[in-house]
Amino acid sequence: MDHTQSVAAERTAGDTAALSGLKFSKGHGTGNDFVLVADPNGALSLSPEQVAALCDRHRGIGGDGLIRAVPSRLMAEGQELLAANPDAEWFMDYRNGDGSLSEMCGNGVRVFVHFLVAEGLVDLPAGESLIIGTRAGAKTIVRTAAGYAVDMGPWEFIFPGEATARAMDSLVSAEGLEVARPALSVSMGNPHTVVALAEMAELEATQLFTAPSVDPTPPHGTNVEFVVPAEPLVHEGMGTMTMRVHERGVGETQSCGTGACAAAVAIRHWAGQGAPDAWNVHVPGGVVGVKFFVGPDGHEHVELSGPAVIVASGTLS
Repeated sequence: MDHTQSVAAERTAGDTAALSGLKFSKGHGTGNDFVLVADPNGALSLSPEQVAALCDRHRGIGGDGLIRAVPSRLMAEGQELLAANPDAEWFMDYRNGDGSLSEMCGNGVRVFVHFLVAEGLVDLPAGESLIIGTRAGAKTIVRTAAGYAVDMGPWEFIFPGEATARAMDSLVSAEGLEVARPALSVSMGNPHTVVALAEMAELEATQLFTAPSVDPTPPHGTNVEFVVPAEPLVHEGMGTMTMRVHERGVGETQSCGTGACAAAVAIRHWAGQGAPDAWNVHVPGGVVGVKFFVGPDGHEHVELSGPAVIVASGTLS
């Protein structure tokens, strides 16, 4: 071990030492994995450095992010949300793998609710629904036979004028792609920029070790999805695509729920009138479903469905 590695190891040990005895679980949704901790009394304070240490795949537990389950009434954001959504008892306090705060994570919501069920914090039989709080607002989740379906709420274009006029609003450059590609930026409560590629060979050649360059970049940064539409795009009323993603503060992940929703928004927009409302999105970690419907507020909402798995539980030494 060289000096740099030794210093990094000492920092990680120091960041996690204060959390000795903390109980945790490890879960994933189509390979998008998370460290999960229950904090029913709102007493746990996690610094960005501690979150990053716990999510470190070599010196920590390892995960694309960390989710803290805390009562909404004990969070400033949760208290505001409860005024309009009094049933949102639990708040999903989500952090990226680098410790930064994130507004929303579609795969994380499913795993979060599965964690609440596994810990006995909620009772949610198949077919029943639950409302939770997130930094992107209240979300309604239904337990299904195959996992969970989440009403992700309405979507919107980040640069609406450009998107409406040209169907593209930015250019994305990435290692492995010879030229910058046109893209469309979509908000699912968090920002996404979607690039369509012509064939699977291009998708496989795209290098996502480093963050793609997006011009212009949305105000709070962006996740970037590279998508190959299926050929044919629609079969028996269902649209299909394959996606890879680079997530803010994380890097490439096996799956991204909000990214799958944003990809479906973009491909459906480009496909034009007659494009289906139901989509299967293939990601390296599996397949998630995306469906469009009119929500109770009269706006078009997006539903994300897929599995959630708890793989381990333990206590930090």
